[in-house]
Amino acid sequence: MSWLKIQEQKVLPKSGLGEAIAYCLNQWDKLVAFLEDGRLEIDNNRSERSIKPVVIGRKNWLFANTPQGARASAIIYSIVETAIANGINPFYYLSYLFEQLPTMDLTDENALDPLLPWSTTLPLTCIAFNKLTK
Repeated sequence: MSWLKIQEQKVLPKSGLGEAIAYCLNQWDKLVAFLEDGRLEIDNNRSERSIKPVVIGRKNWLFANTPQGARASAIIYSIVETAIANGINPFYYLSYLFEQLPTMDLTDENALDPLLPWSTTLPLTCIAFNKLTK
C-alpha cells in the first residue's frame, strides 16, 4: 500500500494509471479482507452462473409481474441455488422444508438452524448423490 501511495503522488490523477491507483487504494480494505479470509472468492462467477437460468428464462416468469411475485421468485431461487451450492438436492430439500416448516415454533430464533442447507442434521435424502460419493 505504501508503494501505491508513493506512486499516487507521481502520476496525474486523471490518467489511466492514476485512476487505477486511486481505485486500488479505495478498494484496499476489500482486497485485504479477501486475502485474510480463505472462504471469500476472488470473483462472482459462481453467483453469475446461478442466476443465468433466471436471466435466460425471464420471459417465462411473467407471473412475477407484481412486487410480491418478484419477491416470491427471488426467495425460491435463493433457496434452490443455496441448496445446490451446498450439495443439497433442491427437490428433496424443498419437500423436507414443506414438511417441517408448518409445525415449527418460529418464535424460537434458533428453530430454523437445523433446516439450513449447511446443517449436518438434514436427512440423507436431501444430500445430493455427488456429495455422498466425494
